Amino acid sequence: MPRFLRIVLPAAVIVVWLIVASVGGPVFGTISDVATNDQTSFLPASADATKVQERSAAFRQASGAPAIIVLDRDGGLRDGDRTAAEQLAATLDDRSDVQGVSPVIPSEDGDAVEIVATLTHGAETGDAVAAIRADVDEVLPSGLRGYVTGPAGFTADLTEAFAGIDGILLGVALAAVFVILVVVYRSPLLPVLVLGTATFALCASILVVYWLAEAGVVTVNGQVQGILSILVIGAATDYALLYTARYREALRDHRTGWDATKAALRGAFEPIVASGGTVIVGVLCLLFSDLNSNKALGPVAAIGIAFSLLAALTLLPALLLAFRRAAFWPLRPTYGSAQRVLTGPDARGLWAGVGRLVARRTRTVWVVCTVALLAMGAGVVGLRADGVPQSDLVIGASQARDGQDVLADHFPGGSGSPAQVLGPERDLDRLVTAIRSVDGVDGVVAAAKDSPSGTTPVGSDAAGARGPSVDPTVSRGDVLLEATLAAPADSERAEQTVRDLRTAVERVSPDALVGGVTATALDTNDTGIRDRTVIIPVVLVVILLILMLLLRSIVAPLVLIGSVIVSFAAALGVGALVFDHVLHLPGADPSVPLFSFVFLVALGVDYNIFLMTRVREEALRHGPREGVLRGLGATGGVITSAGIVLAATFAALGVIPILFLVQIAFIVAFGVLLDTVVVRSLLVPAVVHDLGRRAWWPSRLSRPAHDM
Repeated sequence: MPRFLRIVLPAAVIVVWLIVASVGGPVFGTISDVATNDQTSFLPASADATKVQERSAAFRQASGAPAIIVLDRDGGLRDGDRTAAEQLAATLDDRSDVQGVSPVIPSEDGDAVEIVATLTHGAETGDAVAAIRADVDEVLPSGLRGYVTGPAGFTADLTEAFAGIDGILLGVALAAVFVILVVVYRSPLLPVLVLGTATFALCASILVVYWLAEAGVVTVNGQVQGILSILVIGAATDYALLYTARYREALRDHRTGWDATKAALRGAFEPIVASGGTVIVGVLCLLFSDLNSNKALGPVAAIGIAFSLLAALTLLPALLLAFRRAAFWPLRPTYGSAQRVLTGPDARGLWAGVGRLVARRTRTVWVVCTVALLAMGAGVVGLRADGVPQSDLVIGASQARDGQDVLADHFPGGSGSPAQVLGPERDLDRLVTAIRSVDGVDGVVAAAKDSPSGTTPVGSDAAGARGPSVDPTVSRGDVLLEATLAAPADSERAEQTVRDLRTAVERVSPDALVGGVTATALDTNDTGIRDRTVIIPVVLVVILLILMLLLRSIVAPLVLIGSVIVSFAAALGVGALVFDHVLHLPGADPSVPLFSFVFLVALGVDYNIFLMTRVREEALRHGPREGVLRGLGATGGVITSAGIVLAATFAALGVIPILFLVQIAFIVAFGVLLDTVVVRSLLVPAVVHDLGRRAWWPSRLSRPAHDM
């Protein structure tokens, strides 16, 4: 290639990435504008709660979420507290982001009052609730406590918890990775180049995801947004470290940076593309999910991995070519310097010692590792992953959660978050009777557009109501009934009440549907459990087929898949023990094991691909058993560094006080370390070494001529 192209080509690559970063960088702060944390939007269209949500707009004026303000005082309310509550209601009614305010409702015990403020349809829930809470603090007299809870309050607390996902999360992840890279490589410049590559990949990913979300192609929420950032930083850094290791080797064997770049790309291209392709296919299996939130993560994560691959194979080679040996200063590799001995009695270093242990105690090593992993995996039996109450999603302080507790002490727990029953008008009276017969239902009304409150009494309550009667709104022959639940809307008792409601109304009318806040949570959990059962086997089969094609073997891929399964079980088992007995968490969302599995299996296979492609390369020259030891010696340092980096990036998710993300952070970070230190370093090399040429059946490496 002409000399000027050797300069122009890498320069052009760097300029293109600079342009992409300059456009994508500003989107970091605005992607939250296209994100939603509305749980109903994540359900499939087939869910009952989704159908009710879609139809409910026809029965009332379009509105936002209800904010429930509950007021109480130690020792009971005083004479002036009711006046203060009415003043607060008037203040809220004057707000432009509030559509309507209920009268002040006293509790039966006389110790509390509640006010329901319904937000306008276009109001930003987080901002509106923050303003309402400021009004509550300003208006109420000393000693009278006020809490803003209900659907709007919980959404606001969740939004506030996700507020650090753009800045704090990324800053913590990048700082942790930078420190690790400086310690490992003892170079001030190389970590900057690697993290620059990862950051540019994230800029490109965020830009594309933003465009797709704005166009309505994908759904983005705080969880998806946080996982995307961590996944791209971790994966891009991993791929960059693999290329960097090859480039440093090539600088010892080639005089010019250009020749070293070509050699490094030849050696790194196949494992990086294979590893990234495996992760992409693995996360795309989430498209089989019935939950829109899970389904959305598939293409979003695939986009992130694709740009991580692209940056590691284009931007990083261009940057390293520009800096050449100076990138590794002060430990610059020199041309013609001797390569270290990877195996044998003369080999030195940690990985040479590990190789000798594997060669000497092959069967003992893999048996002990397997037993230890299975023992850790026994904790899985205690994992509670069938859903958690909405009030437990935020870790730490939550005014909505505190308010929900106060509300449940003085009012029916489901006040402000009723179960909604959509059914034929002809069956109205029978539906009302069936609803009231369900244990856990405190009252029932019908939606009515012509009513100032938006509802009207039905059944016996309608007959005894004062003032002019208002007929329920009818849409397409259906009415919408609202059943107030005795238990808090996010409790197990409320979920059981909704199940009983569905059974009761189905007997009256098979076409009747039950929705609302509790039904949405119930349908989400049930669908999440179904997704977990379906997607995990699909991921295993797909990755197994990819490994068979890549390694040209059947036995070795089965070994690798088996190793990541026991590794995942161990991580999940230890996670269950930590969550229950150390952190005392209330349980887990069904998606926690699913997402942990997808990431750990895909990323665990990543490291095994790094190892086994190098083992295969060495085995073709030195034989299967010697190839294992040489491959382990050559990749041990870089894969361990990559594993520590990836674990640190996923651990950074723990800074966001969301239960789901904290659990994902622990399981994936611990699982990656376990996979790096035990599975890839000891278990897999020992099993493959023990199998010898049989591990590569039916490829030509399995023939005796190659067993040296």
